[in-house]
Amino acid sequence: MDIVKSTNNIGSKLEKTIETGLEKTKEIFTNVASHLPFANFGKKNSDTYKIEVDLPGVKKEDIELKIEDNYLRVSAVRHMKKEVKEGDYYLLTSHFGQISRVFALPEGINKDSVSAKLEDGRLYIEVEKEESKKAKLISIK
Repeated sequence: MDIVKSTNNIGSKLEKTIETGLEKTKEIFTNVASHLPFANFGKKNSDTYKIEVDLPGVKKEDIELKIEDNYLRVSAVRHMKKEVKEGDYYLLTSHFGQISRVFALPEGINKDSVSAKLEDGRLYIEVEKEESKKAKLISIK
């Protein structure tokens, strides 16, 4: 067997294997990403943190918020159903899945002051510092 042909065959097989692996990896990351909602974490002022999590198609009763140690966990169950009926054509696509995000919170968070509201598919969460950790203005005499 010709060594050049053999090398070309090995190169072609290797290239095909890498392409297949990259496609599988892309598929896996797409699947994982569909279960990670987009989120923003920011400071509203020096004492309040604001978190926004996109949860389109999720009902309020399917969302769970939990603070453990210094972590805020947002978990939800997404049920999506798409139905198309056109004449004798019928298509039903449904998705079901657990979605979750975890946020590391700074030290000194008041767990009793956490508030959340769901509006137009977006969850708004506000977290405040403990009273003893809040910034205090000191008057100068």
